[in-house]
Amino acid sequence: MSLLGMTTAVILIASSGATSLEPSSASTDAARIATNGGFLLGNAHRCGVATDRVVKAGQLIRQLIEAAAKDDKEKEDATDQFATFFLLTALPDQGNEKLVASCNTVTNEFQKFERHRVASAPAAAPTKPAANKATGGTVAPRYRPGDGE
Repeated sequence: MSLLGMTTAVILIASSGATSLEPSSASTDAARIATNGGFLLGNAHRCGVATDRVVKAGQLIRQLIEAAAKDDKEKEDATDQFATFFLLTALPDQGNEKLVASCNTVTNEFQKFERHRVASAPAAAPTKPAANKATGGTVAPRYRPGDGE
């Protein structure tokens, strides 16, 4: 295991004790997030995506797991599952019969994940609406009660 791989795993996993891939009796949202996130981030690390980008994405996945988990046990199980999938895909066994994801596909999916924004509380409305820059349009004036009435 390379020093970079070990460092990334330690940063992402922290105090997780992942040791098995046993699925829980009921697949939960937290477990699905953990499985998909661990697979994506592990492969992104294997494919040479910058460590800081992988760590940042790992922090987001950890927050998503926390938000989706119903209790501390579910959160811990999902975190363990994330760690397991990350390690298995970041450092796959070297062998002729091992299948690994295409780095081109992994990189594309990782970039999509990075562009994804989680909905949050709406920001304060701007005082002046912005012009539509994509079409070169101008801002329409605000409606006033006296217009056309």
